[in-house]
Amino acid sequence: MLIILLLFFLPLSEQILFWFLMLTPHLMMAVGTAVIGSLQFGYNTGVINAPQAIIEQFYNETWNGRFSEPISPSALTALWSLSVAIFSVGGMFGSFSVGLFVNRFGRKNSMLGANVLAFIAALFMGLSQLATSWEMLIIGRFIIGFYSGLSTGFVPMYVEEISPTSLRGALGTLHQLGVVVGILLAQIFGIESFLGNSSLWPLLLSFTLFPAIVQCVLLPFCPESPRYLLINCNEESLAHGVLVKLRGSDDVSEDMQEMKEESQQMMRETKVTIPELFRSPVYRQPIFVAIMLQLSQQLSGINAVFYYSTGIFERAGVAQPVYATIGAGVVNTVFTVVSLFIVERTGRRPLHLIGLMGMAVSAVLLTIAMALSEQLVWMSYISILAVFSFVAFFEIGPGPIPWFIVAELFSQGPRPAAIAVAGFCNWSANFLVAMCFQYVEQLCGPYVFIIFTVLLLGFFAFTYFKVPETKGRTFDEIAEGFRQAAAQGGDKYSAPEEFNTLRGDDPDL
Repeated sequence: MLIILLLFFLPLSEQILFWFLMLTPHLMMAVGTAVIGSLQFGYNTGVINAPQAIIEQFYNETWNGRFSEPISPSALTALWSLSVAIFSVGGMFGSFSVGLFVNRFGRKNSMLGANVLAFIAALFMGLSQLATSWEMLIIGRFIIGFYSGLSTGFVPMYVEEISPTSLRGALGTLHQLGVVVGILLAQIFGIESFLGNSSLWPLLLSFTLFPAIVQCVLLPFCPESPRYLLINCNEESLAHGVLVKLRGSDDVSEDMQEMKEESQQMMRETKVTIPELFRSPVYRQPIFVAIMLQLSQQLSGINAVFYYSTGIFERAGVAQPVYATIGAGVVNTVFTVVSLFIVERTGRRPLHLIGLMGMAVSAVLLTIAMALSEQLVWMSYISILAVFSFVAFFEIGPGPIPWFIVAELFSQGPRPAAIAVAGFCNWSANFLVAMCFQYVEQLCGPYVFIIFTVLLLGFFAFTYFKVPETKGRTFDEIAEGFRQAAAQGGDKYSAPEEFNTLRGDDPDL
């Protein structure tokens, strides 16, 4: 990993200068405000991990108070798994609803309105202990999951649509950076001496209220997506004004021309519904790629680490598992920043391939360390190293890339429907892992990550043969590549070769 860092960070000063020239205050403000929604998603993914034992004690006390007997281990496992997984159920519904909001209310107003859900969820979770009701906690987790599902659609779409083509990948990675910062905050706040104790854990869960307030204050000062204004609302003058602010220049003719061409292409297409994505040969290939990329993220095993890392470290014999979990969160954040800087230099596809293979090797190492932890005490350190490596390789590629590449694979017309489908698949896989991991781990023991290893190798093969490179291409150029491929060979087309032909011989494109 250190060699990779050295290779890509040598010319970093030039890249930072380029970014400094391209990033205007309005663009930074808009992107920074939007990714607060990403931070919320990450925080509520990780917040349930550290206080697990304390919340389980609350469940036991509540059960005992209601039924005058302790809760059974099987009922407690089921109740805890539901508390973790119901977040993903809410996310499934939220992600599938993205298209209902963004085309009707716009990108910015949709993000603003979604914060109502964050307020309601914070109240449910924050008052659950006072009301001695685990049902309130579970309902709150469902509602904040619904909000997070919406955010995983709203944020990447908004960021991609306001970003210059040359920075689209880097700024798209900020969604994942917001997620991992949120996870890290949840891990730090979850320390027992801070908020992760028997008296303050409701505040830990309801902390999500404060980022929602901040976003509600800042969003009215952010611009609407110029693509939405021009293509969906036919407001050319407004779109032009927004672009001038975002680019910091009066010369936005190239951006305007690109959006007009995309709008003309949309006028030649019929309205794209979710069923049409699967029926049309033009959309079938990109939606299949989008779905598989989302599955590669969630079925990689990363959420098994996020949700249950404290337990994994305990069984591996780590003396202070909570701090090891926080260490994983720090690695998570650092390597997301690494991806942020190298994604526009290296491209989406190579980083995804490197990440998947690195995770597969790390999963094998973790399996060996967990299997030998009782015989060899020092294997606990190998477990920590393997988890850190697993997380690092995840953030190099499979973490950030699936979120923003979906928006790149589709033009303005089918984009909301495609993001809804991809997000629904992501959250469905998230739910599957969250609900089943504890049971599968009890069945397989230390060999549970072998399952993820096999899946990672399968996703590596799919990415190598079917996922195109989108770096440096406009939305319409990418969509045109799929249209040409569908006309020539339908689903048999091999994405990398076809796109290399379309891109020409210039490696910097």
